Amino acid sequence: MSDLKRLCAALFFAGSLAGCATSGGNPADPLERVNRVTFAFNDVADKVVLIPVAKGYRAVFPGFVRTGIANFFSNLEDVWISVNDVLQGKFQEGLEDATRVIFNSTFGIAGLFDFASDAGLAKRNEDFGQTLGWWGVDSGPYVVIPFLGPSTFRDGFGLLVDGRADLVYRAVDDVPLRNSLYATRAISNRANLLDASSVVDQAALDRYSFVRDAWLQRRRNLVYDGNPPRERDDSDDEPTK
Repeated sequence: MSDLKRLCAALFFAGSLAGCATSGGNPADPLERVNRVTFAFNDVADKVVLIPVAKGYRAVFPGFVRTGIANFFSNLEDVWISVNDVLQGKFQEGLEDATRVIFNSTFGIAGLFDFASDAGLAKRNEDFGQTLGWWGVDSGPYVVIPFLGPSTFRDGFGLLVDGRADLVYRAVDDVPLRNSLYATRAISNRANLLDASSVVDQAALDRYSFVRDAWLQRRRNLVYDGNPPRERDDSDDEPTK
């Protein structure tokens, strides 16, 4: 089954359970019981498969090679990032991110070197889920997707669009090569997060709640470019004194 079909199936499954699942302490997470099961499954898969592979990857390849691989995939991502900039009306940022692609693809030797950052063009993070949020689409319930991790209904749909727009998917017709690139990118990303996951393991009493709340806050900050509006609370309904 393709990644797209797996994601669709996961979102459909989560949606079908929305009516019968009871909410925990966070109103954004009405599917908490189901999400915790999926989170535990992903956690086992991460510890059994991804972490050992990521540690092996880190042990085998020197730092400059790992950096070059991460830069290569980051450069491909900048193409879609620039499109999302434009879709959000951020034309200056879109031009800068498109310039990043040009600089890194040429002077950076197919993106292996991040020449653009050294030239003052900072790396940004934009995806279609953020674009939907910028357009005013509500995030919907929090959902943990098998193998993919934290998301929401809105961002899950955004992942579908991001997957179709991915240059690896668009430009590489050879399926074994494309799957190898997917795997390499996943391992590279996981290797870069090894230290961060160790901090979470040591700091969080309830890893599920810690990851959920941190992820939701980060996504909200990304949608509003680090300046989110104040969230409404019960005190807003109280009469002004």
